Amino acid sequence: MATIKDVSKLAGVSVATVSRFLNKNGYVSKEAAQAITEVIEKLNYRPNNIARSLAGKKTATVALMVPDILNPFFPEIARAVEDAAHEIGYTVMLCNTDNDPDKEAKYIETLIQKQIDGIIISSYTIKPDQVANLQKHSIPVVLMDNAFPGQDIISLLADNRGGGILATQYLVEQGCRKIGHICGPMHIISSRERTLGYEEAYKQTGQFMPSLITYSDFTVRGGYDSMNELLNAHPDLDGIFASNDLMAAGAVKALIERGIKVPEDVKVIGFDGIHMEMMVPELSTIAQPIYEIGKTAMEYVVALINKKSIDVMSRRFPVKLMEKQSTKR
Repeated sequence: MATIKDVSKLAGVSVATVSRFLNKNGYVSKEAAQAITEVIEKLNYRPNNIARSLAGKKTATVALMVPDILNPFFPEIARAVEDAAHEIGYTVMLCNTDNDPDKEAKYIETLIQKQIDGIIISSYTIKPDQVANLQKHSIPVVLMDNAFPGQDIISLLADNRGGGILATQYLVEQGCRKIGHICGPMHIISSRERTLGYEEAYKQTGQFMPSLITYSDFTVRGGYDSMNELLNAHPDLDGIFASNDLMAAGAVKALIERGIKVPEDVKVIGFDGIHMEMMVPELSTIAQPIYEIGKTAMEYVVALINKKSIDVMSRRFPVKLMEKQSTKR
């Protein structure tokens, strides 16, 4: 197996120069870079990441922590992160926590021991002190779909409140007079903001009442149960805004089982913009730029790994209305 010394000898440069080239840290002339690249290809040289980790150097590995890999939102995020990582020679380690704080804590402990280069966290159970502990061990962290205001932590979020307003106003424009809202868990900032957007927009019609909101989790079953709860309390509903697309799918299932037509009797809109083309009727949604968020998270964490400063600690991405069959007149 070729070593870094073999590369430096054949390329006619020092070991330090090869090291700077491999770590993308420090100046390497174009001539030296070309010579090193040619030798690496000739020798089929691969850096020993384990040895580099033991030596306290970068391993070119980033962890992605998600709460539920069965939710299609997170595989789409993972695809974007992995694509961005591949372009710059990084590897992504996937950590699925199942919304389990104990499992999450074990992952964090393991990642610290493995000297992971950085972590992208999309978690609804992570605590600020856990992130601070990672930072104390010099592990850069970027949060997605979550934020800790006032903390020195980079967070990437969609415009959830604006999306809630957009969804509700759209249903009103479509002729809906009594609009229910299926809210996600209130300890999740994105869920709270979507509900605040719904309340802000719907209160302007004078029709809002607290009983039009039900609370559940971000699952198809949660949306199904919440829809039945709303129908029992308000059988004259003609519009539904669900906090994510899975809940919206559950709501449509409950409506159809009761013989209620979508969108003729009740119009339904979700949030996220995940791929659900096989659903009938196809779901209208407030789409967040999932791929862009994942790609940006990878770019930010690598910038932090390389000691580059990032001016914006909290970034919000615009959302857009995707009108499909579930809301059309």
